[in-house]
Amino acid sequence: MTKNLLIVESPAKAKTIAKYLGGGFTVLSSVGHIREIPPKDNDAIDIAHDFATKYQVSPDKKKVVSELKKAAATADEVWLATDPDREGEAIAWHLAEVLKLPSDAKRVTYQEITKSAIEAAIAAPRAIDMALVEAQQARQKLDRIVGYELSPVVWRKVPGGKSAGRVQSPALRLIVEREREIEDFQAEEVFKVSGIFSKTSDFEAKLNTDFDSAASAEDFLRGLIDAKYIISDINTAKGTRNPGPPFTTSMLQQEANSRFGWSARTTMSAAQKLYQAGKITYMRTDSTTLSKQALGAIGRYIEGEFGKNYLKIRQFQTKNASAQEAHEAIRPTDVALTSAGSSEYEKKLYDLIRRRTLASQMASAELGKTTVTIDFGQKPQFVAKGEVITFDGFLKIYGSRKENLLPALASGDELTAREVTARQTFAKPPARYTEGSLVKKLESLGIGRPSTYATILDNIQTRGYVVKGASEGKAVELTQLILKNGVVETTTVTEKTGSDKGKLVPTPQGEVLSDFLVKFFDKVVDYDWTAEIEGELDEIAAGKLAQVAMLTKFYKPFHALIAKSGDIDRKEVRNERELGSDPKSGKLVTARVGRFGPMLQLGTAEDENKPQFAPLPEGVGLKEVTLEQALKMFELPRTVGKTEDGQEIVANIGRFGPYIKVGKLFVSIKPLDPHTVTLDEARQLYAEKLAAEAAKNIADFGKVKVLNGRFGPYVTDGSKNAKIPKDTDPQSLTADDAQKLLDAAPARRKFSRRKKAAKK
Repeated sequence: MTKNLLIVESPAKAKTIAKYLGGGFTVLSSVGHIREIPPKDNDAIDIAHDFATKYQVSPDKKKVVSELKKAAATADEVWLATDPDREGEAIAWHLAEVLKLPSDAKRVTYQEITKSAIEAAIAAPRAIDMALVEAQQARQKLDRIVGYELSPVVWRKVPGGKSAGRVQSPALRLIVEREREIEDFQAEEVFKVSGIFSKTSDFEAKLNTDFDSAASAEDFLRGLIDAKYIISDINTAKGTRNPGPPFTTSMLQQEANSRFGWSARTTMSAAQKLYQAGKITYMRTDSTTLSKQALGAIGRYIEGEFGKNYLKIRQFQTKNASAQEAHEAIRPTDVALTSAGSSEYEKKLYDLIRRRTLASQMASAELGKTTVTIDFGQKPQFVAKGEVITFDGFLKIYGSRKENLLPALASGDELTAREVTARQTFAKPPARYTEGSLVKKLESLGIGRPSTYATILDNIQTRGYVVKGASEGKAVELTQLILKNGVVETTTVTEKTGSDKGKLVPTPQGEVLSDFLVKFFDKVVDYDWTAEIEGELDEIAAGKLAQVAMLTKFYKPFHALIAKSGDIDRKEVRNERELGSDPKSGKLVTARVGRFGPMLQLGTAEDENKPQFAPLPEGVGLKEVTLEQALKMFELPRTVGKTEDGQEIVANIGRFGPYIKVGKLFVSIKPLDPHTVTLDEARQLYAEKLAAEAAKNIADFGKVKVLNGRFGPYVTDGSKNAKIPKDTDPQSLTADDAQKLLDAAPARRKFSRRKKAAKK
């Protein structure tokens, strides 16, 4: 018999905790949530009866639940030790329900997985916090209602639309609006002037005014040919630089994205593993405070390692008044441990967390700032700025230590100008969001919570509404004028501009969906409304607002919009550009978003003949494609010639790129162009494909075939597949053997999203 059964969420955490509790406890894992709202049950949430909700054990958790029931039945005491946030509280409640635990079931929480923290939690159990459970349920029901009712509208009305989410949709809107700002941005040309001056050594100074044309910049430089440069003023001031607070979840995601280029999901995966291994505190938090015990340990370490003058204990105030996800910032459980983690990701993240935690309790850096003003007989002035670190403080372990040193200078000194340069520059448009900057923006708007940022970012990308840019930018030539040795020369320099590498870029489908929601479901993408809902969820968690009242307030106006959606004309949703007319047929050519993404259309639905469709040229976007490029695409499919046995070879472009088709066989021809692929090239690729197919085919019994696949040999009849047992030689199978394997194999699951949507 098990005396004490303690249930946590993850197997990794269970192993760590089991080491601390000893033989008196059995530690098992629920492997996350064990119950769900039935995904195919439209009536699972009974809106008419106070949003009463059905739950079912998730199909993939039935075995886990069975094992937990057996263990609970033989235990004297069951302890629920899931994560210290709303999701963790909800999992604890579901476990109590499924395992039929008493109403006073012991709930224990901890901010870190250390022996002392676990023992303290066991010593002070509490009841399940139903306010937190209600908040999680309200959030889950809201998201489910939006999915049930709005997503089918999106499927029917929005080309390429897959779903719409309560929080992902405002996030998508932010990205689309930023893209429109970039498109509408008019870059203004200015010429910035800087000079290399010398006394005992060279240093740079910048002119405190700009010029609006090359001509005015050149006139200015020519006026400097006989100029004398005198230092008119030197201003020296002391300054300080303060450390940032220890990490919250969003800060950690932003910093890891900025420093390492990591996605929010990558960061949270590494943080989760560090937490489960007992190396850091709970990684989903919007608090910047540290416990007194942690501050004491950090203070002792800094004083012993760096000296007392490097220590300055601070308690940062949490900006978010609710700070509901946890009570401490993310920090190491043992600050003296210099390295932790089983992978390079974990090690880099641990080092970042540790340095940031230490830096937050270290003295400010002290700086000497110098500003040198240089006169030359005209109204503008050159200004040089220098910065020297006089005491590094927290910069000893975190942050940039860059210094800009100036030579020894005095007021009245005459300087020599080595050269003065006027360089053409253009004002930059607003920057596209990175994952880190989008998280920061969402947080500033009050949208989302620490546990949801990674999911929001993942959803908008996996659904094809947003992609990460890969362009390094395009090269542009800029004018540069240089005054040197009394002569002004004009040259050109090349630099890249417009890089979107690693930035979040909306796809045409994403733009169509966002525009659709803004026009017909403005509440769903309204930033203030979404933040208000988050605030109300916080109120439910604090016991200040009833779940049913909040859901009712949300549902009535939302459902009214759904009820009116049948009147939406699909023509109002289309995102298309008219490129011009086909010179041969006179038909209109458009570039638009279709069910599978951007495409070209020749003709309209009103024409006598049906429109023709073609994909966009490789690497060309919906907003850049020209009429000439589009017309070329309608030259496809193109007959290349015939195979050696007389079959026709046709070249074309499909959803997955350029290909040739011979009979029913498709052959990719990447990176060749279907407009120019030669007969010899096509025949060679066809022969290679036939050879590959022959190697794949082990036996052919007509409809039933034995094939080599990615995961080994298998039997198929085209509609059903069956694995071949490892101890069976695929070459030895007869037609009867193959058919018996197919008969014994489970039927392939079929699911039609469209049919499901129609039922709604």
